[in-house]
Amino acid sequence: MRIGFTNGCFDLIHPGHVRLLNEARAACDRLIVGLNTDASVKRLKGPTRPVQTETARATVMASLAPVDLVVLFDQETPLDLIRALRPTCW
Repeated sequence: MRIGFTNGCFDLIHPGHVRLLNEARAACDRLIVGLNTDASVKRLKGPTRPVQTETARATVMASLAPVDLVVLFDQETPLDLIRALRPTCW
């Protein structure tokens, strides 16, 4: 089984996000999305972000057909998460 991984803030889902998720899912059997926490989005994007809470973003992301699992991460990069999950591709 090929496990795929992608990550991002996904604050406001747009067609580019949908295309990314569809292409990522096409390359694997199961797709895991690493989602930045509210605190990490604020650090990356500034004090006015995120627009939506991590709970709202995770709910939307989990409802999308290509996504099998959503995992929150608080670090600057998802490297620790990638090491723990050991996806086949990302």
